[in-house]
Amino acid sequence: MKSISIKTLLLVSLLFSLAAAEENGAVAGNIAIKSVNGVNYVVKTGKINMIDTAGKQRMLSQRLAKDYLYIGNKVAVSKAQKQLKASLAEFSAAHKRLYASINDPEIRNLLTFVQMSYDEFKSLVNQPFNLDNAQLALDLSETILEGSQFVVDSLKSKIKHKESEIVAKSGKQRMLAQRIAKYYIAYQSGIKDKNTVDQMKEAVRLFAQNHNDLMKNPSNSATINQKLNEIDKLWKIVYKFYLKIEKGGLPFIVFTTTDNITKKMDEITKLYVVLYQ
Repeated sequence: MKSISIKTLLLVSLLFSLAAAEENGAVAGNIAIKSVNGVNYVVKTGKINMIDTAGKQRMLSQRLAKDYLYIGNKVAVSKAQKQLKASLAEFSAAHKRLYASINDPEIRNLLTFVQMSYDEFKSLVNQPFNLDNAQLALDLSETILEGSQFVVDSLKSKIKHKESEIVAKSGKQRMLAQRIAKYYIAYQSGIKDKNTVDQMKEAVRLFAQNHNDLMKNPSNSATINQKLNEIDKLWKIVYKFYLKIEKGGLPFIVFTTTDNITKKMDEITKLYVVLYQ
């Protein structure tokens, strides 16, 4: 029988204490343990947490299409197939949590529409890859993104404080990284119109702008600043690769670096959620 560490016992004890306090009206919201890089935090879940969940749906909308396009182009196929399967499951599970947690009729109606688009995309991934289906994947990802962004904005409007803006902005960086990879591989797939290039370059511009804003956030913890600096060093090198979308030739590098950035930004966003609960 494995021994239980003192740290774990303390966390469990704190969890039950907070839950008891919640029953007595002393604590608002639900209680959960969140783990970031192996470090456990006891936090209250609520609208800030839902903003993170809805915000991650934006990222998954872009990752789904990106993976489909990478598989179709026979680049990083094993990684993309594994990621696509995991992303489909993660999106579906998060969507159910959001729908169950939100009572606003307008948001729930929008979530129903997002579900329809997701179902259509899930059907698409089993169809042969061609230019028409590649374009459909892009269109569906944009529909899901727009719906997910509406949910984020609606939740932010109900909280109305700066902290929700920071969590939403940090979470958006995950989406922008995947969006860059999506449009890069879309161009290589044959969707070589001006919109593809413009959307890619706009994603790069927005990522840089948001990154600078987050770096200047006075509430950042030392850990958040450290992780943002890690991204800063990587970004200063790789964004030049992304802007050469019309030249192409670096799809695997784009896949791996944008995934790396997305992972790091997901860690940072969770730290912001803990910070602002």
